Amino acid sequence: VQLQASGGGSVQPGGSLRLSCTVSGFSLDSYAIGWFRQAPGKEREGVSCMRSLDGSRYYSDSVKRRFTISRDNAKNTAYLQMNSLKPEDTAIYYCATCLGPTIFDYWGQGTQVTVSS
Repeated sequence: VQLQASGGGSVQPGGSLRLSCTVSGFSLDSYAIGWFRQAPGKEREGVSCMRSLDGSRYYSDSVKRRFTISRDNAKNTAYLQMNSLKPEDTAIYYCATCLGPTIFDYWGQGTQVTVSS
């Protein structure tokens, strides 16, 4: 099981980024997939989770209406579209299989997102 997040970078407040998560070793359509983030000195925060069964989505209150999770099962890839980025969104973002809205079990290397003017 491998998951690889990419697409991070530096952006000004109000900007946008799209993160990608490429998975291998399993079929994405059989798993819920999500994202969590880790900022220095802060607890890990579950950002989003999307079920495979019905496509239902969970978002943390801090990113609701700004972030959108999606998946392309044919490409075994998941995405996180991040709009209206704020400095407090600065963190390393990891994609992971999720057992629940904020419960993650497998993840790979993350991608750094920095929001700064």
